[in-house]
Parts: sequence; C-alpha cells; structure tokens
Amino acid sequence: MTADELYRQGNEHRRQGLFHEAINSYLEAERLDPGSPAVEARHMLEDIMNFYCKDLYNP
Repeated sequence: MTADELYRQGNEHRRQGLFHEAINSYLEAERLDPGSPAVEARHMLEDIMNFYCKDLYNP
C-alpha cells in the first residue's frame, strides 16, 4: 500500500472508532512518507486519546 492509501485507511479506522488500528495505519504511512498528512493525523489522534482516555495510559 502507498502512504496515501494507508492515510485513508487510518481515517476510515478512526471514523469507525478503531483508534489503535488508525494509529498503526498512520505510523506505517509515516514510515513510507515522512511528509504524509498521516503525521499530523496521528498527533491529533494521540492528543484526543490523551485528553479523553487517560485510563488507557494510566492503568
């Protein structure tokens, strides 16, 4: 898959609420293309997760 396809896949996972899969897709897109919009999308999703899902990071 291309970086753009992985970015779009990540967006679809995010819409479905599959945040872990979305982050994985964004990370793979970043690996293929460090200038991909997946970089910003991953940062935004991580910020959202940090704000709303504190228990995921603090068991």
